[in-house]
Amino acid sequence: MSTQPSEFPHKAGRAQQAGGVLAIAKVAGNLALASGVTIALLFGMVLALCSALLLIVKSGNPALGLGIALVITIAFNAIAFFVSPWIMDLVQNWLYHTKWVSIEELERRSPESAHVIRRVCSLKKIKQPRIGIIDDQNPTAFTYGALPDSARLVVSAGLFTYLDDDEVATVYAHELGHIVHWDFAVMTMASTLIQIMYLIYIGVREVGRKLDDKAESAAAVVAMTAYVFYLVGTYLLLYLSRTREYFADHFAAETTGNPNALSRALVKIAYGILEESEKAKEPSRLIQGTRALGIYDAKAAVSTGSSYRISSQPEKVGRVFLWDLFNPWGWWLELSSTHPLTGKRVRALSNYAEQLGLDMEFDMGRVIAEGNQLSKQRLYGSFFTDLLFYCAEFLAIVVGLIVGAILAHGGMNAGKAFVAIPLLCLGIALLVKRTVMFPSSKNAPTSDIMTLMSDPYASPLRGKPVTLKGKVIGRGDAGYVFGSDMKLQDQTGMIYLLYASRWGPIGNFLAGMNKVKDLIGTQTTTKGWFRRGVAPWMDLELITTDSGKKHSSHPAFWSLVGGIICLAIAALLLVAKF
Repeated sequence: MSTQPSEFPHKAGRAQQAGGVLAIAKVAGNLALASGVTIALLFGMVLALCSALLLIVKSGNPALGLGIALVITIAFNAIAFFVSPWIMDLVQNWLYHTKWVSIEELERRSPESAHVIRRVCSLKKIKQPRIGIIDDQNPTAFTYGALPDSARLVVSAGLFTYLDDDEVATVYAHELGHIVHWDFAVMTMASTLIQIMYLIYIGVREVGRKLDDKAESAAAVVAMTAYVFYLVGTYLLLYLSRTREYFADHFAAETTGNPNALSRALVKIAYGILEESEKAKEPSRLIQGTRALGIYDAKAAVSTGSSYRISSQPEKVGRVFLWDLFNPWGWWLELSSTHPLTGKRVRALSNYAEQLGLDMEFDMGRVIAEGNQLSKQRLYGSFFTDLLFYCAEFLAIVVGLIVGAILAHGGMNAGKAFVAIPLLCLGIALLVKRTVMFPSSKNAPTSDIMTLMSDPYASPLRGKPVTLKGKVIGRGDAGYVFGSDMKLQDQTGMIYLLYASRWGPIGNFLAGMNKVKDLIGTQTTTKGWFRRGVAPWMDLELITTDSGKKHSSHPAFWSLVGGIICLAIAALLLVAKF
């Protein structure tokens, strides 16, 4: 089932005059601070690594060597900064066949968008960006470049298919916000610095193997430091990426006086991505390749797009945002996301609508009121404990190594202390986490997809046993012909079913080759564990066709096997005499 929803029965209005000054939403943070801190820290990390490298190679003149290293680092960044737009142009033409158009041609497609571009460029005294259109029905938009006067603003044809003219205009205004704020240039520089750190990690790790023992140990420390800096830098970049999206939304609201149109645009973009993913035989290279640059994170499209599909009534769409706004897992998982959660963006836009004296789209006032009535005990009572379970494998190894070090210091054999103890902790963690993730599904109640997606208490850790009835409409990864994961659709939405064989990857491959193709297009009853992250999914346990044919999945099997193996090896090592 794939139906085009009716238009919003009542669109919230817009300001009579654009260009008003709006107070930035608190959730947005501070773009200048985020940019400055990110770049300063990344440069500091690169400088520290370059200094460490000089010590390793035992330069005869460390000061001169440091100066040369700094010059090379800065020169490399400068070249990458200015050359990257042209490299991106080549990639655009090769992968997506971008068509570069004039402002007049854009005006024929979206009159208000052309007006917004002309007005913003005139007010900000910047050159009109180079305008590109990609012939792809997946709705998206992104900006790249080195300087505002050499920026490129690219959208897909799907944007004009799924959005109204005023909504398209707010998307263009959002992308212009990136240009005016120069944040796209900061992102280019920050990304380059992070790549330098990763290259240092790889290079030092390889070179260290060819040095003497003392230098090799020092190289190992530098390589590990480079990798830690790389991870920290990645999360700094993600934070900067989310912050810049908030500020671009704010700019669009001020520029157009129409924050409600951008709220609708975000929801319709999610719907369009969902629709196109179901039609496609292969995954969209455009959506995958521009996920970090695009206006919307395609990974989050399932819940928002599904809600718009079944009902264009704003209050029903708004209920899906409860999880984004109030569930602590939303905050945790957002840390590794390039974009803010949709509910948070819509809430900020609703704040701007309120400042302009407008009605709020999606009845966010009611959503917030409902969220404030949620049980704080259910939301936060076990969250921090669950967070430990969520990271159980990593924490178990760390704790095991610490305990092992203490025991080794007390006289225990090093092999037992640093191998057996961590394995013992890991085995226990795997078995305990398994019981938390997969509660009994014996009496799993029947539900529907939208009800599950609207559950503000849903967790990515504690699976909710549930039975769903619907049609298997395709593979989870449409581009992988042997994929074993599937997409299930009922009358209320779509969800991914994750299949797990007892035989691991080989079993998944065989299931994808033999079973899944027979299931596609059939009505089924599925049982498993529903989970909610940035995107919702279901760990499949049993799928039954209307003809009575059953297929089992075993998502908890390898946790059990892994835990038992770890405990067995640990026990053997502990009782062994050596």
